[in-house]
Amino acid sequence: MNGNGNVIAAVNGNGHLLPAQQTSKVKIDPKQELSEFDEVFKILMEECLNEGQVSGDAEIGTAMTHFLKVCDYNVPHGKKNRGVSVVTSYKYLIVNPSDNELFKARVLGWCVEWLQAYFLVADDIMDHSVTRRGRPCWYKQDNIGMIAINDAFYLEAAIYKVLKKYFRQEKYYVDIMELFHETTLQTVIGQGLDLLTAEEEVVDFSKFSMSRYDAIVKWKTAFYSFYLPVALAMHMAGVQDDASFDKAKEILLEMGHFFQVQDDYLDCFGDPAVTGKIGTDIEDNKCGWLINQALILCSSTQRELLETHYACKDPASVKIVKELFVELDLKKRYRDYEEESYQKLMAKISSLSSPDLPKEMFISFAEKIFKRNK
Repeated sequence: MNGNGNVIAAVNGNGHLLPAQQTSKVKIDPKQELSEFDEVFKILMEECLNEGQVSGDAEIGTAMTHFLKVCDYNVPHGKKNRGVSVVTSYKYLIVNPSDNELFKARVLGWCVEWLQAYFLVADDIMDHSVTRRGRPCWYKQDNIGMIAINDAFYLEAAIYKVLKKYFRQEKYYVDIMELFHETTLQTVIGQGLDLLTAEEEVVDFSKFSMSRYDAIVKWKTAFYSFYLPVALAMHMAGVQDDASFDKAKEILLEMGHFFQVQDDYLDCFGDPAVTGKIGTDIEDNKCGWLINQALILCSSTQRELLETHYACKDPASVKIVKELFVELDLKKRYRDYEEESYQKLMAKISSLSSPDLPKEMFISFAEKIFKRNK
């Protein structure tokens, strides 16, 4: 048992205490967890990010009032799966965590949500998106426009202000700081791959391939959406050995790929009323899963149609591309891929033998995303 009253399974070669495998199924109430998670956002906004208003600093008060609005509009209105996953992962890693530890896990979860908001505000500008989470994109708000670029910078900076306030005294402070910096760089690299592969309004299918798609997904999405939340929980729980982090990364990056293929499918065939956004991958010339599958299956005549109509803003062209996807039976191809990938993923999870990596933690992740519709 460690100093916080947590049950510990073993001590590693460096003398660090390692968290125990759970001996019984962890019970998590999603609604209660989300409610408790949301309460922490209010605390962070009041205690940590209210600088300039609490202090009465007239020099920055105007900017800070604006930035609070930026956070309130862009951070707390998503599904919050990434943020809550830090907390649920920690509960799988540590038996009977204290209230203070759960609070800190929720703070880290919100830091992931701030990182997500930073990426999305910037991404929406680059992609000329119209809606996000069922509302107009931030840059589309009255009197915002390109001010949103600086607002995105603030959203990222807020992460490190929060981390300093709540984690500076922790042994793992440097580890989580480095993890956030590394993950941000990985995601920026992935966004760069995405943008450089498919220049706006320049259709060059010679740049498209499943290998390029896989690289974009890994770097742009999988690291921050799947590996980051679990790795943060592992650092909090005292996991130290590289092998455990490497094995977790292997599974979680594969899960991230599965998630992104779903996202690409929903961008085209999902219901905007359910997904909360109007898909623009076709118009934006995205190197997505559907177009890469279409290029593998299509005839020369169908390829000419794709070259003519892909990346066009005209709704009629978008309709032609979607009809061609249907003609190529990509809906069935996607369903087959989803089932095959899920079974492969579950087999990999079942083969886990590390005491630091509870199988149930990964299974809970997989169950959240399998057959999702938003």
